[in-house]
Amino acid sequence: MRKFLYILAAGVLATTAVYAADPVPADLRQTALELFKPLPSTIPAVKDNPITPEKIALGKALFFDPRMSASGVFSCNSCHNVGTGGDDNLETSIGHGWQKGPRNSPTVFNAVFNVAQFWDGRADDLKAQAKGPVQAGVEMANTPTQVVATLNSMPQYVTWFKAAFPDAADPVTFDNFAMAIEAFEATLIAPAPFDAYLNGDENALTLEAKQGLNIFMDKGCASCHGGINVGGEGYYPFGLVEKPGADVLPENDKGRFAVTNTADDSYVFRAAPLRNVALTAPYFHSGKVWDLKQAVAVMGTAQLGEELDERDVDLIVAFLGSLTGKAPEITYPILPAETATTPKPTANIGN
Repeated sequence: MRKFLYILAAGVLATTAVYAADPVPADLRQTALELFKPLPSTIPAVKDNPITPEKIALGKALFFDPRMSASGVFSCNSCHNVGTGGDDNLETSIGHGWQKGPRNSPTVFNAVFNVAQFWDGRADDLKAQAKGPVQAGVEMANTPTQVVATLNSMPQYVTWFKAAFPDAADPVTFDNFAMAIEAFEATLIAPAPFDAYLNGDENALTLEAKQGLNIFMDKGCASCHGGINVGGEGYYPFGLVEKPGADVLPENDKGRFAVTNTADDSYVFRAAPLRNVALTAPYFHSGKVWDLKQAVAVMGTAQLGEELDERDVDLIVAFLGSLTGKAPEITYPILPAETATTPKPTANIGN
C-alpha cells in the first residue's frame, strides 16, 4: 500500500512515493535469530590452520601478488577485489590470455563462513580454494612447482614463510602458500547493520528493511538463504519450481553434477551468500542479471513459484541493503623484490 507525500519546493509540486508504515511483528528480531546468526567480533578459527599475525601478513602479500600467475598479470585480488565488494563486478572473470571464465566470481568477504567454496562446492575450505585458480588454465595458469620456485627466488618471501611456519622443515611449499592465503581471507569479515540488529540494536534497520526482512522470512527465502552468511550453507536446484531461461541459467553448466556425477545434482548450486549483495552485481553463477530487483524477482518465480509484486521486491531489496558491511581497512602491501633467479612471466599471455 502506498501513500504520497506532496512537497512544495522552489515553487514546484514534487511527488515522492513511499511505502506506508506497515507494522512489523513484535517478535521480528527473535524470529530472525532463529534463522540467522550475527558475525563474530573476532577472527574465526579455521580447520587445521592456526591463524597467526605472521601467517596473515604473508597471506596478504600472496593475495595481492600477480607473480603467482604465469603471466605476472593476475593476482587473487584481480577477481576478488577487496576495493569493490570482494569480487570483480564482471559477468564472468577475465583470466590468462584474456579468457573469460565460466562463472561469476563470488565475493571473498565473509567467505570463510561458507560451507564450501566455489558455486559447486568443489573446495572444502579456503585453503583448497586458493589452490584452484592458481592452476586453472583459464585463470592464473600456473603450476605448484613454478609458484614455489618463484617464492624461493625472493629472500624476503623465504623469511616470511619461515616466520609464518616456524616448525616446518621446508616452510616454502604450495600447501603453506594456500594456508597463508586462507589465514588472510579469514580476516575479511564485514559486519553490517543487520548484525547490529541481531545483536539487539532495534534502530540499526530502517522500517523498510524490517518490512523486507519480514517478507524475506515469510516467503521462505531464508530456507535457502539463512545462517551466518545469509546463504552459503547448502545446495539447491536453481529453478526449484520454474527453471529460468538459458539467458539466466546456461544449459551447459550443470553445477554440482560435475562434482558428484549424480543426476539429482544437475543444475544444483550452493546457495549464494547474500552479505554485501548490493555491492556484487552482476548476479547468479552466470552473472547474467545486473539489477538486484530483477534478481529478487527471478528468485521469486524460480525458487518460490511466485511472481513477487513490486512492493515486496522493493522491501526485500531494502533488507538486502542492510547486509552491506563495513570492510576492514586494507593497505596494499609492499611485495618482495625479484632477483635474477625469479622465473620470468609467460612472454605471450595470449597463449
